[in-house]
Amino acid sequence: MALEALHQILASAWTIWAVLIFAGIARWAWRPANRRRFEQDANIPLNDEN
Repeated sequence: MALEALHQILASAWTIWAVLIFAGIARWAWRPANRRRFEQDANIPLNDEN
């Protein structure tokens, strides 16, 4: 019974941790400071530097 309780606690903690990591990455990606860099990176395949 103790292992089942521990499993539930760890499963809940893992879910919360994953949501926080996802929210942090999403927040970082949508920061206005990153917009210019992402636009430059998006245009890399279109650059003709032969």
